[in-house]
Formats: sequence, structure tokens, C-alpha cells
Amino acid sequence: MLKALILGGTTEATALAKRLAGHPRIDARVSLAGRTKNPVLPPLPTRIGGFGGAEGLADYLRAEGIAAVIDATHPFAAQISANAALACARAGVPLRLLTRPAWAAGPRDRWIAVPDMAVAALAVRDLGDAVFLTIGRQEVAAFEATPDKRYLIRAVDPPEPMPALPRATLILDRGPFTLAGELALMRAHGVEVVVSKNSGGHATDAKLEAARELGLPVVMVERPAGNGVAELRGVAEAVEWLEGMG
Repeated sequence: MLKALILGGTTEATALAKRLAGHPRIDARVSLAGRTKNPVLPPLPTRIGGFGGAEGLADYLRAEGIAAVIDATHPFAAQISANAALACARAGVPLRLLTRPAWAAGPRDRWIAVPDMAVAALAVRDLGDAVFLTIGRQEVAAFEATPDKRYLIRAVDPPEPMPALPRATLILDRGPFTLAGELALMRAHGVEVVVSKNSGGHATDAKLEAARELGLPVVMVERPAGNGVAELRGVAEAVEWLEGMG
């Protein structure tokens, strides 16, 4: 039986785990980084917490006899993906990246593409007073560079510590979100600009539809560069690859 490790934390990882639960030829387990306090646990054996960098992950792969790894982490989990690429190379374990297509702007979208969160914080200076941060909790401190705005911050867990933003409102919520809900939220808070990571997927794309309907600019942080790992486009393709490895 093929022993496989899924580096999880996304809806794609959960969907893959559901497909592999009870598989007759694949013994899969999931690893979560532990950055979310109450994660949605997949229906497979799951470990939570880091490995201790690339070398720690390589040691784990060897000790557990892992024969294949699928990186299904968030597109912006650059350090985890880099560690996975290095660890699998050192341990001689095949690795694939299960990714989702990036969002693409349409003719009615007003996107401002930026390379990172620090540039995003500067980009909002001339784009209105009320800024909707839909970037998770880990990088909101970057917006301390532009502290005079009125921020609406949405995250699954609260930032630790809360950033020094004197006019910030925090909403704790988890997708998927609806267009109607996003429109109501943005109107209620008078949102004038949206800041988003280009995560792709359908769980949070309603915010982009709402921004389009309201004619709002979106500061879009582009994905970090990859590590040259071959990609799998969808859960079915990931299952097929693992079955082929077995």
C-alpha cells in the first residue's frame, strides 16, 4: 500500500482527503500547519504543527516511509511549499503541487496588481477611506504603514497581536461567502476599496463579484513565485497520480 502525505489547509486538501478515505491502495495522512485555531479536520489521520523546517520534514518522510507527497497548502504558504520541495528532494520522495487557478480580472474589474502586502499598504493611500482587508490575519500589520484609514478586517482567527490601526473593525468569519452577503457587508461598512490575495478558488470569490457590482477598486496581491514543482489541476488528477505511483 502506498503511503502518502498531504500537506493540507485548503478546500482542495479536504476534498482530496475525502476521496482517499478508505482507499484500498493508498494509505494517506494529512499534515496541518496549525495556524488556524479550530481547523476543519479532514477524514484521514491528521497531525497538526510544523516539522522543524525542511530537514525535519525530510526526517519524517524517511521515518514514516512516505512514498509520495502532495502539497495542497494555500497558494501564499510560500515557506511551507519551499520546505516541502527541499525536503522531498533530500528524501527522494516524489512531490506534486495541488493548486487552484488564480483569479483573472474581467473587463468590469478595477484591479491594481501589487507584488506583496507592503506595496498593497501603500497602494490604498489614495483609494478611499474605508478599506476592506480580506487577507487573513497574518499580514494585517503591514497596514500600520497607512494607519489613518478605516479598516474592516475579516479573518478566521484574530490577529495576534492586533495591529496598531486606530479605526479598525474585526469580523471573525469563515467562507464560503455569498454575493448577497458580501454586498450587504460592504454597503453596511461603506467599503471603498478591497484588498485581497490572489488565492483563487470559489470559497471567497464572492467578494470580487461584489466589488465589481459596486464599482470598487481591488488591490490584488499576486502569488509568490513557485519552486518548479509539477502541478496537479484538481482532486481527480491528484488521485490518479497517487494511484499511478502505487
